[in-house]
Amino acid sequence: MTLLIFDCDGVLVDSELLAHAELASLMTALGRPMTTEQAIEIFAGKRLQDVMQSAQALLSRPIPADLAEEAGKRLLARLRCELKPVEGVREAIEALPWPRCVASSSTRERLKLSLDAAGLADLFDDRLFSAEEVERGKPAPDLFLRAACSFAAKPIDCIVIEDSTLGIRAARAAGMRAIGFVGASHAAAQLGRQLKDAAADCVIDKMSELPACVEHLTAAG
Repeated sequence: MTLLIFDCDGVLVDSELLAHAELASLMTALGRPMTTEQAIEIFAGKRLQDVMQSAQALLSRPIPADLAEEAGKRLLARLRCELKPVEGVREAIEALPWPRCVASSSTRERLKLSLDAAGLADLFDDRLFSAEEVERGKPAPDLFLRAACSFAAKPIDCIVIEDSTLGIRAARAAGMRAIGFVGASHAAAQLGRQLKDAAADCVIDKMSELPACVEHLTAAG
């Protein structure tokens, strides 16, 4: 049985510029000037716990809880109002006949909000897995293995769709095949090469290419 495991941010929803703009703003306010692009380079693909640890290491001090909470509220408000699906993602998913789920570094609250705001929740129902549920975040394989286990799917039969090097590395560590996606608005010119270097089986820049890529990987076994 082929199981398709989708990352959320930067794959299903075009959220990375919004999220990392808020993170860069927080870091700048705390005395570590940072652009959105730099925040993406440093934090992309990490779960919230690991983002906070990395941020505090850069600052050499804890982030005040009230500032972190306020930044989180601002981001959720922006996602509700501004978030869009990745172009062509609904049509691509509807063309794929295999079981599917979402496995994301986002919190479950943000994951559900994002899918609702982008109008994609009906494609996955409650087949959602958050890094909150596992001991280790990406690039550890824990999250993807949890998703596969819930479907009784063998890792070799799973195909992960990811936009970050951490996600691709996690998929490969889990023994799964991986498709890199570089079509969201945050994707820098070098991202495709980075995903290939992380051992993505293939890299696409349009969701319209996804069905053919999945078909190729399933046919290749």
